Amino acid sequence: MWDKPQALNWLANFLYALAVVLLLYAALMALVRLPVFALKQVRVEGQLRHVTREQVQLIVSRHLHGNFFTLDLAQARDAFQKLPWVRNVSVRRRWPDKLEVAVEEHQELARWGNIALVNTHGELFRAASDSELPVFYGPGDGVKEISQQYASYSALLQPLGMKVAQLSLSPRRAWQLGTDGGMVIELGRDHTEDRLQKFIAVYVKTLGALNVPVAYADLRYANGFAVRRPALAPAQHHKSGAA
Repeated sequence: MWDKPQALNWLANFLYALAVVLLLYAALMALVRLPVFALKQVRVEGQLRHVTREQVQLIVSRHLHGNFFTLDLAQARDAFQKLPWVRNVSVRRRWPDKLEVAVEEHQELARWGNIALVNTHGELFRAASDSELPVFYGPGDGVKEISQQYASYSALLQPLGMKVAQLSLSPRRAWQLGTDGGMVIELGRDHTEDRLQKFIAVYVKTLGALNVPVAYADLRYANGFAVRRPALAPAQHHKSGAA
């Protein structure tokens, strides 16, 4: 090859171009790391009720490394995503020195037993809440289904001034709900909304109109339902005597 001037010229040109590219790359890397491109502001946007300023500051100090150009956006997003109340996060650079973080928080809908919370999308998340929430029970694959039925049953109970305090789905897909007034209603597996609607219509005209308390209602009958009144408290015996 050494006796081929054309090949030598090609090799020299290639090495020269490679050296120029490497030099430009090194210059660019040095340029983007200059302090002038440091991130000076992190703006968190969204309707935040649970994510605190202290949590944001902790993430900024521990997880946001680099400047405007070198910051790892995926790593920054993952850091915010790990906060208990955060459902979704998007991050983007805003020239010349700003990072914008859009946060969507979970909106709690119910408790999943005593182990987690359920958001309005029918998703489980683990966070602490002191809100008064209904409680859901069911198989692990039934969270979204229970959330959807909760909305339907709540709308049906609204004319009675009742709320769903507890909603359960058995492994055999049978439904049971408990109201905030203490009534337990067995709905069964099929046509549960129709059954509940018919029960409510009859209840309003009869038991509700007479102000008769109901502790338990079984709607799993083909042509009606059965109800049970609360158990009467045992009579209290009072002692009296002369002083």
